Amino acid sequence: MHVHAEAKPLEAPLKGGGARSVVVEPLLSGELSLPGGFFDGAGGRFEPARSLGLLGMGGARTVVPVYSFLITHPSAGPILVDAGLHPSVAAAPAANLGRGIAWFSHASVTGGEDLGYRLRSKGVEPSEIRTLIMTHLHYERASGIAQFERATIVVSAEEWKVALHPHRSLLPRPYRTDQLNYLFDYRTVDFSGPGVSSYANFGRTVDLFGDGSIHLAHTPGHTPGHLSVICRLRDRDFVIAGDAVLDRAALRGRSEPPAQADPHNWRRSQRELQRFGERYPNAVIVPGLDPLNRTELAERYE
Repeated sequence: MHVHAEAKPLEAPLKGGGARSVVVEPLLSGELSLPGGFFDGAGGRFEPARSLGLLGMGGARTVVPVYSFLITHPSAGPILVDAGLHPSVAAAPAANLGRGIAWFSHASVTGGEDLGYRLRSKGVEPSEIRTLIMTHLHYERASGIAQFERATIVVSAEEWKVALHPHRSLLPRPYRTDQLNYLFDYRTVDFSGPGVSSYANFGRTVDLFGDGSIHLAHTPGHTPGHLSVICRLRDRDFVIAGDAVLDRAALRGRSEPPAQADPHNWRRSQRELQRFGERYPNAVIVPGLDPLNRTELAERYE
């Protein structure tokens, strides 16, 4: 596929800063059904097959919700973290995800209750989203990007590079270039460039609006350019960990998912998230694909 999409480096904080805190609302965009081996590796030569549920391996499947997060910033307008599953997945998942990923993930969206519906229920049209932050560009996060053509889309520079220039593989690719291939306003964050500083025990972060309301934290491992999003609430932080930790067991060090791009960096990112939680026990840290998110998450955090 010829790639038309281009990205520009984010060289300064985005306009609209000035908030002391933000409000965060989790929004369900759909579900995946994943093999048990995807969440906890057993080691050995058959671990990749278990993680993908090939040849009957991987154990019973687990249905997991896919969440995006609406951030209300007083001066920068509505912000979304992750684009979720596209509404078309309700009727034709293979058309958006590809046959391999559709078969592996059993992705589903309840007809009429997609992310656009969830946003409208909060009084926000998809066209009103000013900023879209991508934790990473795997299929379940980037599926719905086409709905946000007016947004500035923020992603790490390394993630953009990997997603647009993938290596060849016989296995289903978690990146779908056609989900990204639009002439949108993509901006890349370089976590080794100027403007990078630490935040608490996170070694590399970027203050997105220059006002302390939203920090992007470098949490690679699940993907080479994964980032997490730290939102400043009134009296605590809300951390959108993304798939840096898939579930609460991984956050607590009780499991280690096998399907990581870089296991060493995954463990480093996991430890940063763990230590942040230990240092700030009132903070909310949300794993990316935990079935408990459906019952543990509140409707609104402020």
